[in-house]
Amino acid sequence: MDWLDRMNNAMEYVEKHLADVIDFNQAARIACCSTYHFQRMFSFITDVPLSEYIRRRRMTLAAFELQQGGTRIIDIAMKYGYESPEAFSRAFKKMHGVMPMSARDKGVSLKAYPPVILSTFNSGRCRSEL
Repeated sequence: MDWLDRMNNAMEYVEKHLADVIDFNQAARIACCSTYHFQRMFSFITDVPLSEYIRRRRMTLAAFELQQGGTRIIDIAMKYGYESPEAFSRAFKKMHGVMPMSARDKGVSLKAYPPVILSTFNSGRCRSEL
């Protein structure tokens, strides 16, 4: 297994635990490197810090859940690690440009931040696909 496979496996771990507390040490173990190097490699490859990537992915999943309806905003906020609906609303508005309540309105456009999948070009250089 090469480093690219290990990094993708670590990203699978992150994706599976977006609704949980993500253990950066565990992700680094999966990638077979230190936590420091895992975070640096991720940022270098994607041009986005790992913590920002996780925040954007959580906000994307929260937006999908809000659009499906049925779940209270406070429950979604807690699910994705926000201590209050106010903090969640501020973060949601910062990313999507609308308040969480408006996400349920018909025709509202929300941003989606897709999962990172690492791949190589023929030249052997790595790139991330967002």
